Amino acid sequence: MPPYRLLAIDLDDTLFNNQLGITPRNREAIRAAQQAGVAVTLATGRMFRSAQPIAQLLNITLPIIAYQGALIAQPQTGDYLVHRPLPSKVAHSVISFIKPLDFHINLYLNDKLYMQQLTVYGRRYAALSGVDAYPVGDLVSFLADRAPTKLVAIGEPPEIDRLLGQTFPILSRVVHLTKSKPQFLEFSHPTATKGQALEWLAGHYGFKREEVLAIGDGYNDIDMVEWAGLGVMMGNAPEPVKALADHVAPANYQDGVADTIERFVLNELA
Repeated sequence: MPPYRLLAIDLDDTLFNNQLGITPRNREAIRAAQQAGVAVTLATGRMFRSAQPIAQLLNITLPIIAYQGALIAQPQTGDYLVHRPLPSKVAHSVISFIKPLDFHINLYLNDKLYMQQLTVYGRRYAALSGVDAYPVGDLVSFLADRAPTKLVAIGEPPEIDRLLGQTFPILSRVVHLTKSKPQFLEFSHPTATKGQALEWLAGHYGFKREEVLAIGDGYNDIDMVEWAGLGVMMGNAPEPVKALADHVAPANYQDGVADTIERFVLNELA
């Protein structure tokens, strides 16, 4: 048995290549790890309904981590194991702060994507995620007292950096803020992180920390990669992110996931 018994893999810019595909080599490495008895999960910022078909394609039976860790759910049945939504009052405050600044805002409720109106950003995001988008007008009125899984502000990267600088001093005590891509700033429950979700999942299934291997590429993957027994960042990750990894794999367009599995899992069986 290889020393790593649980493998957590990010999707965008990690398992996915630049065409949002999964190469045959990556698929075969995951299949070989599963056949060797290694449990595999996905850890993504995507909606569950966006990640679920990928999990099914890869024959993943373990619950998957979605929404940056706000949701852990079974890919076969859709049953929730953990859901950490953003309290409605906090969500109202976030929306009210961002709205005057003219950023596009995504709101996620019951695993559906809502927005005030279908903007260019909204259409592009929905197409990227392979989901439908529902324009509902004023988001605060639409949300009422319900608790969304998360909120995402979308804009040009320099504007998102400025928004992070503006919101962090004000909101960081009540929300978890992270950039999943240069143009996305995400707001979720303070405990809704990939690292905390992976820690819960590992404990739930009896995996020790040192038996967990996690692969990511972004700022939103940092606490997951730091928590895992072996934390791997992709070669296409930002330099500050790569500096925090135990190992830097080849880039997502160079089958970095397969290289990692072959090096640290499958070679242990040879």
